[in-house]
Amino acid sequence: MMTDFFFKLRKAGLPVTLTEFLTLLEALSQRVTAHSIEEFYYLARATLVKDERHYDRFDQVFGSHFKGLETWFDEIVGAAVPLEWLRKLAELTLNEEDKRRIEALGGWEKLMETFARRLAEQKERHQGGNKWIGTGGTSPFGAYGYNPEGIRIGQEDSRQHQAVKVWDRREFRNLDDTIELGTRNIKVALRRLRRFAREGAAEELDLDDTIQSTARNAGYLDLKMVPERHNAVKVLLFLDVGGSMDDHVQICEELFSAARSEFKHLEYFYFHNMVYEGLWKDNRRRYTEKIETLTVLRTFSQDYKLILVGDATMSPYEINYPGGSVEHFNPEAGDVWLNRLLATFPRAIWLNPQHPNRWCHIPSIQMVRELMGERMFPLTLEGLEQGIQTLQRVR
Repeated sequence: MMTDFFFKLRKAGLPVTLTEFLTLLEALSQRVTAHSIEEFYYLARATLVKDERHYDRFDQVFGSHFKGLETWFDEIVGAAVPLEWLRKLAELTLNEEDKRRIEALGGWEKLMETFARRLAEQKERHQGGNKWIGTGGTSPFGAYGYNPEGIRIGQEDSRQHQAVKVWDRREFRNLDDTIELGTRNIKVALRRLRRFAREGAAEELDLDDTIQSTARNAGYLDLKMVPERHNAVKVLLFLDVGGSMDDHVQICEELFSAARSEFKHLEYFYFHNMVYEGLWKDNRRRYTEKIETLTVLRTFSQDYKLILVGDATMSPYEINYPGGSVEHFNPEAGDVWLNRLLATFPRAIWLNPQHPNRWCHIPSIQMVRELMGERMFPLTLEGLEQGIQTLQRVR
């Protein structure tokens, strides 16, 4: 197993040497780690990876190769719920008729009030059922079950995209800006937004003026120089990551890569589901190196064009309720922050990778479209061209 892991890392392009691999094996033989997949992960990464840029590829290979061994040790970061309650014992499968029988608790306040009461009352692990925090049931609280509106606890990935809160701390990965596009069409569409201007010192030959000046100078060469032309358009790119956006990573990476190559003045920030009081530049440090959204509003001028990229698929509470964020307690509702962004950067659009046929069936998408003044476009070539045209018209 370990030899295969080494060769998979090399195949993925990581510069892992045989000496480093032997060091890892020696550390394992000396029992540097306990029977913990997390401790082994950090030991392997510290031993084999020499550059932070390779963390993402290492994580992908590690996750693929050692999938299933996480049962060695499951640590739910920051959770006050006892660990043994949260292990996955069985995954509940319900038919559509069963799902229709299950009703939401009746609102944000009722959901959080009930959750607090369950935490105080529950004394043991539960499997199945429709009330307690557990696994494989229809309760609003727990993992690997079904409920149209609940709090997800102890489940690695989203399955139904129905949770309004996620109790566990999740890790997202950065988008790769070195992705080679399979087509140049995205770049061509983005180029329509560019606006060229002369900037800097005179470094470029002005051929027409040189010819005219030389002719006026009785044939004596008179060189004329002008500053180089640079793309003067300024773009703020806000990218939704994690959760349901994992299904759209490829198209988002293509857009991100194209934007990085086309715009000289490009600033990007990440968010999850909805923009709140904090943004971040690196998903590995999103808990420790957040940037206040107010700082972004005060730093960049109104001549920046704002492009938000996200599927807008979330609980409506995340948009219009304080505390409604799926991951933290937000003092102000998401719609308050989105309105502030639009007031500061009126030239703004939202690109949605979800197919437009689904938009009318997802309440949160309708809410975001209304907040954006219907300036939401599908993340397709046609939608991108429509969005670019809108950015050029808005003043």
